[in-house]
Amino acid sequence: MASRKSRKRHIPQRTCVGCREVISKRDLIRIVRSADGVMIDPTGKEAGRGAYIHDQSSCWATALQGSLARALKVDLTSQELEELERYYSQRKEEWEG
Repeated sequence: MASRKSRKRHIPQRTCVGCREVISKRDLIRIVRSADGVMIDPTGKEAGRGAYIHDQSSCWATALQGSLARALKVDLTSQELEELERYYSQRKEEWEG
């Protein structure tokens, strides 16, 4: 039986729109702009333009101030901003605790 060389599996890398750090896609939260508007993409597979954010306060603050809107090439509505802030505030304790 011939031995097979093990190959390193490709790990997708993405850039956080808050701090611009490039890390593994699985370690980031995807926000997607679709025909339905801007929303959190928990699966990472929704169709539409996506942007990625760390699970850190500083990254979310920077992203919500404008870098997320630029990355998604859209003007975020106040309702979308409120939804994203609500998601962040619910998850903040889990990430930092």
